[in-house]
Amino acid sequence: MAEEKLPNWLKNRAHLSPNRPAIEFEGQTYSFLELHTLTEKMAGRLASAGLKAGDSCAVLLRNHIDGVVAIHALFYLGVKIVMLNNKLTAKELSWQIGDSGASHLVSEGSFASKLDDIGSNLSELPLLLIERLPVEGMAEILQEFYLEDTATIMYTSGTTGNPKGVIQSFGNHWWSAVGSVLNLGLHEGDCWYCAVPIFHISGLSILMKSVIYGMKVVLAERFDERQANRAIQEQGVTIISVVTTMLNRMVHDLKGESYPDAFRCILLGGGPAPVHLLEVCKEKRIPVYQSYGMTETSSQIVTLAPEYSMTKIGSAGKPLFPSQLRIEQDGNPCGPGMAGEIVVSGPNVTKGYYNRLDATQQAIMDGWLYTGDLGYLDEEGFLYVLDRRSDLIISGGENVYPAEIENVLIGHPDVFEAGVTGTEDEKWGQVPLAFVALHQGAELSERDLLDYCRKSLASYKIPRNVIFCEGLPRNGASKLLRRELKKGMEEKQ
Repeated sequence: MAEEKLPNWLKNRAHLSPNRPAIEFEGQTYSFLELHTLTEKMAGRLASAGLKAGDSCAVLLRNHIDGVVAIHALFYLGVKIVMLNNKLTAKELSWQIGDSGASHLVSEGSFASKLDDIGSNLSELPLLLIERLPVEGMAEILQEFYLEDTATIMYTSGTTGNPKGVIQSFGNHWWSAVGSVLNLGLHEGDCWYCAVPIFHISGLSILMKSVIYGMKVVLAERFDERQANRAIQEQGVTIISVVTTMLNRMVHDLKGESYPDAFRCILLGGGPAPVHLLEVCKEKRIPVYQSYGMTETSSQIVTLAPEYSMTKIGSAGKPLFPSQLRIEQDGNPCGPGMAGEIVVSGPNVTKGYYNRLDATQQAIMDGWLYTGDLGYLDEEGFLYVLDRRSDLIISGGENVYPAEIENVLIGHPDVFEAGVTGTEDEKWGQVPLAFVALHQGAELSERDLLDYCRKSLASYKIPRNVIFCEGLPRNGASKLLRRELKKGMEEKQ
């Protein structure tokens, strides 16, 4: 069978709809033809600096029009892109660059200090700064993308040991976009707001959807709740991708105002959302579609369909059309309501981890990815995500899910965000410990908050203590890092 291939996505989009708006950044809008022209020029400049088809290149970039152009330009050259999280330390980044076998590093001057440290660790690595590339250059542009070819490699944060490089093919990205549009639909005036990082699958997948759908993206360098709300209310944004902490800030900033009827969807990912927050959104008629996905599934693989957004509060929905899902416990399928490991398959699922055959064979069996996440299906097949298996607290033989306790804590009107982890206990094995950040100006005692929890939680789920803090540790995609809560706790002891 011949290898499946498609025309170069951006180049083809520029041919099909050249004048349609592609991306807006800091008030300037670029058409698809203008984006293609900038990309073609950048590809020539990168080629003149030594990059060629088949290379692997690490990129350390901001959410910026130059970053978008550089990513598309590397695709044009047939270069595999290693997406680096710009919030990591130089030591962490150096390890990922070395592990990936990247031949070059493309970055920009804003990371000068970090780049100096990376250069000290990897003295032989050629560094290409976008600002200092050759002014002109010629390059042979890839006319077609083979769906089996590796497009990107993204390193997972990992719960133990070093992170793993997730291989994402062009086919993975294509089917991710197709699965999403078969669920959400596509309106002529759709405009997607991207304030999630483009080095993360949540942000990169929006850029992929843009060129595949022919849809405008409003790119923000960093998330600001006021700017996001203004973009929805005044600038025609119809869809936005967020995680819980972003949604919480948007709702708090919105106060008594509302969104226009043309606004279609807040796509919520990054882990289970507090039911209290979802209920508030329901009261305000804010269309929140919960989703479930990961780097290994090239963004969402389960999403709540529009017609269930108000009736299945708390559910991540059903698998997107090209994908499948089941729940297993000890190798056996689980019935409705029975918790187990979430197992998924589909054309958007990675074929494995770069240079990690052992990890690949452990995670992927017979085409099914064992996610390490816990959840259950209801009688109608809707998925409810409980927690990461590694975050599970076992107290006196009882399973305690941190997300359940966090749901209750964030229901208190004075609590802005909450994180829960397990701490060792001689009698029970483990007990929950809560970390809480309050709304600005709020005052709340530990006793009052624990009393509040007792109204909704069984005694073994009540946190032993509440530690009040300014904010919670999150990764580059704003996901809560519970292991960092535990690490901080251990360092204080």
